[in-house]
Amino acid sequence: MGNTSASKKGDGENVKAFLADAKDQFDRKWDENPQNTSSLDEFDRIKTLGTGSFGRVMLVQHKSTKHFHAMKILDKQKIVKLKQVEHTLNEKKILQSTTFPFIVQLNYSFKDNSNLYMVLEFVTGGEMFLHLRQSGKFTESHSRFYAGQIALVLEYLHHMDVMFRDLKPENLLIDMHGYLKVTDFGFAKKVKGRTWTLCGTPEYLAPEIILSKGYNKAVDWWALGVLVYEMAAGYPPFFADQPIQIYEKIVTGKVRFPSHFSNELKDLLRNLLQVDITNRYGNLKNGANDVKSHKWFGPVDWIALYQKKIEAPFIPKCKGPGDGSNFEEYEEEPLRISSNEKCAKEFVDF
Repeated sequence: MGNTSASKKGDGENVKAFLADAKDQFDRKWDENPQNTSSLDEFDRIKTLGTGSFGRVMLVQHKSTKHFHAMKILDKQKIVKLKQVEHTLNEKKILQSTTFPFIVQLNYSFKDNSNLYMVLEFVTGGEMFLHLRQSGKFTESHSRFYAGQIALVLEYLHHMDVMFRDLKPENLLIDMHGYLKVTDFGFAKKVKGRTWTLCGTPEYLAPEIILSKGYNKAVDWWALGVLVYEMAAGYPPFFADQPIQIYEKIVTGKVRFPSHFSNELKDLLRNLLQVDITNRYGNLKNGANDVKSHKWFGPVDWIALYQKKIEAPFIPKCKGPGDGSNFEEYEEEPLRISSNEKCAKEFVDF
């Protein structure tokens, strides 16, 4: 990438041009909103990869293309009951509009009488969460490799006016080359200014969400701080038995660092885990550049990282494109589909 100020300036201009083009593409796809681009009988269902409050994610194979996918199956009635209709519609629209190397691709979406279906690319390496648990913690260079990709994702999403709001190791998948894919956009929202919804995972919530102050995209940079700390330490910076105790710790913003953290890492985390958002990195006038140019990220060649030209520190074991062995085992249940249509008006735009 070169170190001269001229080449840095050139890189900055290239990034600006890239983001402007990406925004045009995002907005165009947002307005298109394609519906029912496939159907359930076009897929063979193989095994469950994960379960949640509204349904499950299954490994499936397309009968004609033979490609493997992760099919997210959401129960319409459960979504309505838990007041998650808007979140679900947001998720589909954001995923269909995004194109980025470290975000899962939405390949098809459709619905039937009972369920909504989002068919995503299948990422064979499984959740970062499981790999982090198995290794205890990551080295700083390993953590930096992942953190750099997330910084690029946040820079991209925020330029699209999207806040992610659910960054955590369970929502980061590792592909066959060892690179990340961000998944689960159930809490993502397109918003220009502030929003007030209380959502996310307790350990990762920014203080302003907890204090119901109204918040902006800065919450994602706080969550990046939590994630980097958890990767490098093996546990999050704020934890306790009850959510209320976690919230008390977060709001005070007092962080204790393990002795093995480098000074550069501690400095980055102090600037991300900054209770005062007017001083939080990512939320200042230089935006993502304050994070990307921090000395902890000094070794990173951002263009090579974006182009996936850097050797990954860890490659998951994988027997082939349809290997689901990096995911936990779940009990399988038959898919029941009602003979009459449920919740038609709520999901007319899906």
